[in-house]
Amino acid sequence: MPKNSKKVKKTPQLPNTEDQSYKSFSSYFDDLEEPSDLDNIIKSIEAGNVDDEDQDLLKIVNDTEPVSAEDVLTMPEERVPMVEDPVRQYLKEIGKIPLLKHSEEKYLAERAFHGDEAAKKKLAEANLRLVVSIAKKYTKRGLLFLDLIQEGNMGLLRAVEKFDYRKGYKFSTYATWWIRQAVTRAIADQARTIRIPVHMVETINKYKKTVRNLSQQLSRKPTDEEIAEKMEVNVEKIHEIKRISQEPISIETPIGKDEDSHLGDFIADESISSPMEAVTYRLLKEDLEEVIKDLQPRERDVVRLRFGLVDGHARTLEEVGKEFGVTRERIRQIEAKALRKLRHPSRSRKLRDYLV
Repeated sequence: MPKNSKKVKKTPQLPNTEDQSYKSFSSYFDDLEEPSDLDNIIKSIEAGNVDDEDQDLLKIVNDTEPVSAEDVLTMPEERVPMVEDPVRQYLKEIGKIPLLKHSEEKYLAERAFHGDEAAKKKLAEANLRLVVSIAKKYTKRGLLFLDLIQEGNMGLLRAVEKFDYRKGYKFSTYATWWIRQAVTRAIADQARTIRIPVHMVETINKYKKTVRNLSQQLSRKPTDEEIAEKMEVNVEKIHEIKRISQEPISIETPIGKDEDSHLGDFIADESISSPMEAVTYRLLKEDLEEVIKDLQPRERDVVRLRFGLVDGHARTLEEVGKEFGVTRERIRQIEAKALRKLRHPSRSRKLRDYLV
């Protein structure tokens, strides 16, 4: 922040949340589509509990000026992941845009509220640094830094359209939540190979946070039962969350030291029989044909159709009856007679080796 920025009153110290149920800073806005009553919500946030992860956002929305692009550019490299030439160029460009004084912001907000497009543009441009400050908190979640900034800018434009200066709160306070909503929705919709509904993404995030907190408290990995009790859900729900949250893996993933093979090379195709099974099936079919050749022609045909020896598809009594033009009861009688003959030791001993 520039040295000549106006010092403002710090956010009040919030109560200790160790033995209390806490609310995430963003949870106040989970169902918020039109934050027209944002001033009341902000008061409730200041009176309630927020988790540590959101303390930085409290600082952002209470600062007179957002974090500058120069501050981002001078950060250690590990704190600004995926910063490439296009990102640096963008940060340099927005760094040239002058920040607004409180009186200027109020004037532009009033003009924008009454439909002045030039005022809307200037108000949005002056807050592009705020988007960068928020977007950098969501890196390494599946989207590039520049994509996060772009999505955040869309949220900023929506905030400009909906901001009501008459409420009395700062524009950056209001815009923060539209920006954050746009970024988190983009991550939920675009970051994964298989899209997960937004409400389920929020549940997965809550699950991961609960696991982290319990791991710190217990100094070990928590059980599913402990997680379920903390989240106030049943264990089956935890199993469902764990299943859905798994990341898909490409079967083309390189495997081995030289990466000359792929994961798919080691996955068996269960739709195809193994060579041993194929040989066993062929030998069994040959022996069956040898056994049933001494049956009467109609008995032989009924056995073949009933047990799928023709094409692998076993027919019902009714289907076989229609094929021969007789009743299903007559087919049952023919089948029973044929099976009695096949049970004779002279025939059955040839097939005993296939019984496991």
